[in-house]
Amino acid sequence: MYQSVKEKGYKKLEVWKKAHKFVILVYKYTKDFPKNEEYGLTSQLRRAVLSIPTNIVEGQASISKREFLNFLNIANRSLVETEYLLEVALELQYFSKDKYDELDKLRCEIGILLNSLIRSIRTKL
Repeated sequence: MYQSVKEKGYKKLEVWKKAHKFVILVYKYTKDFPKNEEYGLTSQLRRAVLSIPTNIVEGQASISKREFLNFLNIANRSLVETEYLLEVALELQYFSKDKYDELDKLRCEIGILLNSLIRSIRTKL
């Protein structure tokens, strides 16, 4: 049976697991955003958050550490973009402070894991 993406090694990464959970929560919470934001903030936030685990998966399939590092850096930039978009959504009162805090805590955890993985790979170059 074909497994792909290096036998789905990305699923073993704690950073991917948390990033995947982050995607699911953001999609769940943004479904209640105003209809007029469907092609605005809702779409932008969903694309940014989806980019995080997607780039981890693509990077895991890379043939070189340098290429993997490039994908992880893209994931990290998407994480920073997501941070800002969550702040905007909070200020617009599109979700509660409790939901924001839950998302922000998870975002911070992902950031720590992602930066740790980036540093680890850099030392091996």
